[in-house]
Amino acid sequence: MIEYFKSVNNKYTYDNDKYLKNGTPLMDEDGNIINDASFKLLIKKEMSHFIHKNYDNIIVLAGAGASVVLNGNNICEKFGKTVSMLAELINKELKMDSNCFTLQELADFCKYNVPVEEVEESKINPKFNLEDFLSDLLSFEKYVAEGDYPKYEVSKNKIFDLIISNTSYDYDESYLKHSAFINTVSHLVKTPSKLSIVTTNYDTLIEDAADSIGFTVIDGFTFAHRPQFDSDMFEWNLVKDIENIKTRELEYKKNIINLLKLHGSLTWERSDKHIFRKEKNNVKNPIMIFPSSNKYMQSYQEPYFELFIKFQELLKRSNTLLITTGFSFADNHISQMIIQAILHNKSLALLISDYNINQENENWIRLQDLMQHNYQIAFLKATMNSDLVDYLGEHYDD
Repeated sequence: MIEYFKSVNNKYTYDNDKYLKNGTPLMDEDGNIINDASFKLLIKKEMSHFIHKNYDNIIVLAGAGASVVLNGNNICEKFGKTVSMLAELINKELKMDSNCFTLQELADFCKYNVPVEEVEESKINPKFNLEDFLSDLLSFEKYVAEGDYPKYEVSKNKIFDLIISNTSYDYDESYLKHSAFINTVSHLVKTPSKLSIVTTNYDTLIEDAADSIGFTVIDGFTFAHRPQFDSDMFEWNLVKDIENIKTRELEYKKNIINLLKLHGSLTWERSDKHIFRKEKNNVKNPIMIFPSSNKYMQSYQEPYFELFIKFQELLKRSNTLLITTGFSFADNHISQMIIQAILHNKSLALLISDYNINQENENWIRLQDLMQHNYQIAFLKATMNSDLVDYLGEHYDD
């Protein structure tokens, strides 16, 4: 059975060549099982009732899946990669470089007790967790033998270089739908509020997409020749006076979004005790929280701490809609922030969109349970680069 949409009241599924609502087959006027278009229209109407409620604030949380492009049932390697895909690539590259330890040798060093590969197929073991491994590897660094340290450091740096190079890609509107998504969701926001996009991704797809349609991005950096990080920038709006001697009204500039990159960016670099935004090709040591289970501790460092605080503030605002796309809720730190916000901010609504809305991690299950207890939560099977925009754009009154 495939789940397409679920809220506290309704669940739309596909099973045994039939579309169902709450377990009952959906029929047309002639008594036939409804077709794909009719089924999609029903879900659009459910979505319309959920998101078109004149919210004062709208937040989008884009996870790794927002950069992924599916080619049939496969992931296009030209764009976003899953953590397991990164592990497969790192394993292959380290094997080919005699200057590096293999991934298995590094795992043996730091006593990571899950085999890297499946013995029979020479593929990455599904139980191998790159984030946990990197945490163990970094914790073990101070215990590496002096004779092994140069090769260890080369190996570690190569892993991080591979992560950087494989999360860097250019925006291509023939494959990616970020610009259509930004344009669609921003029209749901009422002035003077701005659409806030929060992402865990390092890439510049959101910035590039916004630029391609004439949007201004406020990302926490000044408008100076050398943009410098200043979290106060998020609070500013661009306005101009309306020329009328009888009024002091202001006109707000349209098409502005706030962008919070919680885990850093390929375009950020620390220099002279300050953080600057540069062109991607000019950055040697980007500021990034690499995938590891100690991300929680790193989030207390600058600039991550200011960004997380800002995200928390957004979640506390009244009458707010949070839309997640490509975020699996496996990141416990961010997931707990959202769950606590749902529990304490009764006017916060949450729409979770992903390619699979029946996942098994604890945070996902917890959110499904909260939905059943009448918290404003709904789940939609859709992805950023497939059909998510199709569900968000139309407003149905019936």
